[in-house]
Amino acid sequence: MALQRRPDAPRYLLDDMVEDVLDRIGFLRIQPRSALIVGEWTGTLATALSAQGVVTTSVDPIDGFDEEQPLPSGGFDLIASMGTLDTVNDLPGALIHIRNALAPGGLMIASFTGAGSLPVLRAAMLAADGERPAARIHPQIDVRAGGQLLQRAGFADPVIDSRSLDVAFRSLGGLVADLRAQGLSSVLARSGPPLGKAALAAARAGFSEAGTDGRTVERFEILTLSGWRK
Repeated sequence: MALQRRPDAPRYLLDDMVEDVLDRIGFLRIQPRSALIVGEWTGTLATALSAQGVVTTSVDPIDGFDEEQPLPSGGFDLIASMGTLDTVNDLPGALIHIRNALAPGGLMIASFTGAGSLPVLRAAMLAADGERPAARIHPQIDVRAGGQLLQRAGFADPVIDSRSLDVAFRSLGGLVADLRAQGLSSVLARSGPPLGKAALAAARAGFSEAGTDGRTVERFEILTLSGWRK
């Protein structure tokens, strides 16, 4: 939490998600009266919606908000979840709680990093682990699974899409620092064993060799799920 709240904390993923939410609201020409915002720790989305006259409530799992429990209040016209749903144990249940907290005709927009993210890091870690690869990244959701989840949770007119965001890094350490600062490191209950010196050197070398001119481009796939409550 301390890393995320620093003034110089990287926030490019959340900035992208917030911009996308505002674009979708504008495209759909909806005017929500009330909104619940989950996980958007920069405050940008709440400020933008409040400027439009929307009564906003902001909560964050980092502060103890539990997405796997029924939401404490309901009747929201809009619920926006930013970068958190991929880390819950019971994602179908969390989506059902969100739907139940929407007013009839209310809209959910949920964005998080999905399957296909961090291909360079994955390859570097697999090479470093050698013949005994360890689980180092929690399972991620793809477009097909996202659609099935929305249908299972009972959302109407579900829409699922994915977009990529490419970011250049000078080193493996720089990528790892950004992941930690944005709350994107592994949340596995049992993470893999730490890399030894030789394996860590191999991972760093593999990451650097995947780039050019001293920079390696890593890709983040941002999955967005949206649906309505009838």
